[in-house]
Amino acid sequence: MQHNLARLLIPLLLLVPLLAGCLERGQPTMVDSSGDDDAFCRANNVAAGSPEYVACRKNRDVQRVNANTRADRRQRDLGEYMLNNPAGPPR
Repeated sequence: MQHNLARLLIPLLLLVPLLAGCLERGQPTMVDSSGDDDAFCRANNVAAGSPEYVACRKNRDVQRVNANTRADRRQRDLGEYMLNNPAGPPR
């Protein structure tokens, strides 16, 4: 009996840390978009290190933050709608 229990627990103990990532809550892992921003700004013929390049990168950051804010707001609004209308969306 002891041997069977050990054979069951060992795979389970190896599997638990892998499944723990599925339970992560909060912000997703940050994606490094600096390469994309750099490529975008350079594609618009902006020299790296120039004031225009700095402004381009800053604008890209602002656009990303605004997009994340809009997505968060839509998710929050959907959650509130679902709480206030439990029967489902209108058809």
